[in-house]
Parts: sequence; structure tokens; C-alpha cells
Amino acid sequence: MAVLSHCIHYAKAGMDGVDKEKVQRIVYEMSKGSKYFQNEEKKEADMKQKIENMRARYAKLTAADISHYQKIADKRILELEATRDLSRIWLHVDMDAFYAAVETLSNPSLKGKPMAVGGMSMISTANYEARRFGVRAAMPGFIARRLCPGLILVPVDFKKYIHYSDLTRKVFQNYDSGFMATSLDEAYLDITKICKERAITGGEVAEELRTSVYEETSLTCSAGVAPNRLLAKICSDINKPNGQFVLPNDRMAVMTFVSSLPIRKIGGIGKVTEHVLKDVFGISTCEEMLLKSSVLFALFSPSSAGFFLSVGLGLGGTNTPQAKLRKSISNERTFSATADEAFFHQKLVDLAEMLSADMKKEGLYGRTLTLKLKTASFEIRTRAVTLQKYICSSEDILKHASKLLKAEVPVSLRLIGLRMSQFNEDKNGAQSDPTQKTISNYLISGDACGKNMGDNLPLGSDASDSLFLIDTETDLPNENQMTSSDYAVPVYCNQTSGLNDGDCMLSYDTAGIEPCHRPLCNESNDEVEDANMMGNKLKPCDTGASHLVETDSFSLSEQFEGSSLDRLKESANMSCNEAGSSANRKEPFFWVNDYKCSLCGVELPLSFLEERQEHSDFHLAERLQQEESVDLMLKQRFIRKDHIVSHSPCKKKHKSSPTGGKHLPIDMFFVKTSQKN
Repeated sequence: MAVLSHCIHYAKAGMDGVDKEKVQRIVYEMSKGSKYFQNEEKKEADMKQKIENMRARYAKLTAADISHYQKIADKRILELEATRDLSRIWLHVDMDAFYAAVETLSNPSLKGKPMAVGGMSMISTANYEARRFGVRAAMPGFIARRLCPGLILVPVDFKKYIHYSDLTRKVFQNYDSGFMATSLDEAYLDITKICKERAITGGEVAEELRTSVYEETSLTCSAGVAPNRLLAKICSDINKPNGQFVLPNDRMAVMTFVSSLPIRKIGGIGKVTEHVLKDVFGISTCEEMLLKSSVLFALFSPSSAGFFLSVGLGLGGTNTPQAKLRKSISNERTFSATADEAFFHQKLVDLAEMLSADMKKEGLYGRTLTLKLKTASFEIRTRAVTLQKYICSSEDILKHASKLLKAEVPVSLRLIGLRMSQFNEDKNGAQSDPTQKTISNYLISGDACGKNMGDNLPLGSDASDSLFLIDTETDLPNENQMTSSDYAVPVYCNQTSGLNDGDCMLSYDTAGIEPCHRPLCNESNDEVEDANMMGNKLKPCDTGASHLVETDSFSLSEQFEGSSLDRLKESANMSCNEAGSSANRKEPFFWVNDYKCSLCGVELPLSFLEERQEHSDFHLAERLQQEESVDLMLKQRFIRKDHIVSHSPCKKKHKSSPTGGKHLPIDMFFVKTSQKN
């Protein structure tokens, strides 16, 4: 039973009187032997391993180490204290059991009865009557029914929830025009200005806002008022439902409030971090983080340790964040585990339409489409494709999403999601051009006079991006349907749900993908097939650049056997390894200590799920662009050499360097152009 006990939390409002032992026993009995149970076992084992690793590191600390890190921690505490801002008044508003309340409003007969929104596979939320039985969000419906036999399940209706969410936001607008909506049912408001202008307190504003929301929607909400957003969110949960809590803008009041606050109440501290802090260091309250600051700095990264200290000091965001351009839009749906491909297709159709509608609403076009899958065994898979052109129509989204999904079936799934990212920045109708040449392209592809070396290529040569097209649906060349604007780079990011965010690493997998070759100089089909066969022998870890170097060199060497092609290959490999080193380096992406990006150092706590996913997409797209640039360099270099060899019958033969192959001859570093004008 211990396997599932750590994943059941009772911090939700309305679950204070729940019989925890009974709930744990029923969940254990209903889950034992299932895929869900196996997944929880794996996560439990991973968490225990993390705890043991941390204990081993903790045991190695000496008194001198503790003293050293205590000085560092004391200095950091002073720096953080200097940033304390008690001049702002923040209000966090949270609708009460929002989805369930909307359904009850639509069907008054549900009032007073235990009900939940969702299905037998998963529920989205439960009303307060159901929570008394231990029923909560993210719980399978069949387990919820066992806990509460009289539970009424209502299907999800997002259009209805969006409508009521819009009504609440009209009210929020009256108190802070720049309010921050974090979901359909939550928002942060900076009420400093309105408190000063109307000479009223934060508590009075909260009371007035809650009344206005009820008058507008007939729905109740709870509110928290505090000097910063972190504390305001915690306060809004204290007197739920239909209540409020005000924390004065006073340092002593703040320190007293956080001193006994359980660490699990803090956004950014999840169940794994909670267990590590409790089981290894004995930290269960925010105040204890300050008391054991030395070991936190000794065993966590500076950014993570700094976050823990800021929590212990009751510090949080006070300034209104600057408006940022949206980086991604996503939709996903959960359902009972099934292997029905027709059902999957219909889900993709629905998701593509919703995603397209959201993008059109904001006037966005995207290049990177990501398919998210959760298997019956709760494994999370993501598959992404970056396109050569920007898209936003549901037809385009569905076409590429279907190709990504086709590579995964047959498979049993319980969740499908779609996410679009890498948007064009120009929202005035003129799309950004991803094929726009850079100065690097110009220098590589042209001579000193700006004359393009590919201008005089024979008709049999094709220097466009369609030279290396990949048909992800058939894994075979498809010259009739694919064009240069359809050029796509499939990328695979495997993420297992049993791992934490900090363990998720992006991996690029080319296994099973065959490069499609267009004839360069009237190549025979046999030669193309031979090149494809050689391409299949590449290791899955090869990057796109090395992939193209190896496969192309085989088809070309068959035509120019005994020529200087070997030296060209060697030189091209060297140039591309230098110019595209960042694309070829296999630097993994992961969250250091579940907090800091390993590639750029950006710090995002665990609670910032959407921001962390957007950040992951950013690095994914960045690496794709780098690999595309290297691929283009290689293609142009081979095409240029092909052109030189085929159009220079009277070449003067250069003498090779007399050294015994230890150094490259100097002529390898110069581009040899045709003498014919």
C-alpha cells in the first residue's frame, strides 16, 4: 500500500475530514496489477533512489563543509532580504470547484449531490460533496466510484467553461486591466492602485470582487490578499470555498505566517522534492528551510537553494510581469485506454480544429508541431516535426499530425495532445520567411563577386531543399507530392512518465528514416537505392548533418570513383563540423536539480509546467534550425563540387602535398571554380 500512499495528497480544499487509510486501501486494491499501479511503482522506485543518492551525499559532508556553506547561505539571505517589497498589494482569485459548479448551475438537480466532471478513465474535478469521500481531480473514475458509490459523473464541456471564464474576466478587468490569468478559473490582480485611489483596503476589494463575480455568474470564488503573488495564492486556499484571507503588508506578519507553513503548500515544491526534503533533511515547514540553509546550499544548485530560502523568507513576485509573446498553444484529451486507430484519428481531427481555432483567434502561424501521447502503461511520448512553411489551418495540422501518429501505431493510448510552437513574429499578415538566406549561406554558396555557383547547374541537378525530402508516412521518396515548402525534419523526444522533469532529456532519433535522394547527374535508380540502403545502417544517435554526409557521399562516389571526392568529403566534413559544431554536439537538455536548464541556465520551478514545456520546445526548434543550416551547407558544397567536376574537362592537376598524409594539402582549403565564363 505504501506504493500509492505518496501520490495521494489531501491538501485540496474540502478534503480535511477524509479517512486517509480507507482511501489508500481502496486505491491500492483497485489499482494493484494495473498499468497505473506498475507506473506508480516505477515512480516510487525512482524517488527512493533519489533519496538514497541525496543521503549518500549528505553523509559525506564535513563540519568544514557545513561551515563554508553556512557563510554562503547567510550572505544569500541578506541579499534576498534586501529585495523584499511590501509596497504592493496582490490578490489571487480562485473559482470554487469551477467545472463542477458550472455543471451544477446548468443542472440544478445536481446540487447537494456528490458529482465529478470527467469519465471512468479520469476526472477533471469534483464538487465538495464528493471530496468528502476522498474523490479528487486526476483520479480514475472507476476508483472514484468505488470510494463514492453514488457519485454522478458528468462529461466535460469546455465551451461552457470558457463562456463562464470570460464572464469572470470581465469583472477582473474592472480592478486590474493587466490582470494575469493562469487558467480558466484562476487569476492574479495587482490591486495596489485601486486601493490607493479609492482609499480602501485589500480585504474590501476582495469582498467587492467576489460579490461582483457572483452577481455576474452565480458562481462563488475564494480570494487571497498578500504582499506578493506567492503568498496571495496560498492565502486564497485557506478559507475555501467562498471565503478570503488577508495577510498584512508587514514583515513580522509574513514571517509568522510562513514559519509553520507546510512546504507542500508552496508552488514549485512537488511530491518528490517534498519527500527528499522531509526524508533526508527533516524539513517539513518553510521556517526549517532557513534553519538548514547550509545543507541546502551544499547539496542543491545555487538557484534551487536560493528558491528554498526565498520561500522561507516569504518572498515572491511583486512586479507585474512584462507581456511576453506566446511561445506555444496546445490542446490534449484523456480517454479510456484503447488501440482503436479510427478513434485516434477522430481525436486528432477534433484537436486540430481546436488548435487551429486558437491560433486564428490570435493571428498566429506556427512551424513546429508536437504530438503528445500517453500509452496504456502511462509512458509519455512526444513526437515533433518542424516544417519549412508556417501553418495554421486545421487541414495542415491534421495532415502532419496524422503522419506523426502513423509512425507510432499500433499502440494502446489513453491521451493524445497537439502543441504548436515556433510562431512567426509578424502578426500583420506578412509571414516570416524561414527560407530567408543568411550571410553564411551567401558566403558558402557564392564566389567573391556574388555570383551563385549553382546558377549554371545542369537540368539534372536540383539545388533546392527538396533534394533530401523525407516522406514520414511511407519512409520512401515521394517526388510527386512533396515540394520544397513541405520539407520537414521529424524529431523524437522520448519522455517516460516515470521520470521527473529533471530526468527528461531530448533525444534525436533517425532510426528507420531513409533519406530521399534526387538524381544529381542522371543517377540510376539502383544507385539511389544503394544510397538509401547505406543510410539505413546509420546509428540512431547520428545527427542530421552526419546523416546527410554519409548517405550522399556513397551515391556520389559511385560516379567519381578514383577522383578527388574523398578529399572533398573529408574537407566538407571538417567544415561542417566546425560551422555546425553546436548542432552536432550531443549536449542533452534536462533540468538540473529539477529547476535550472542545462543548456542556457534559465531557472523555472516545477510548478511552471507550461513555461518549462515552452522552454523545451525552444531548444528543440533551435537545434533543428542549426541542423538544417549544416545540412544546407553540405548539400551546396557537394553540388558545387559535382558541377566543377562535370564541367572542367581540361583541369590542371594540382600536386599533392609531399607530406605523408599527416596534414591536409593547402589546395583543399580553396574553392576551385570553373574557368569557363
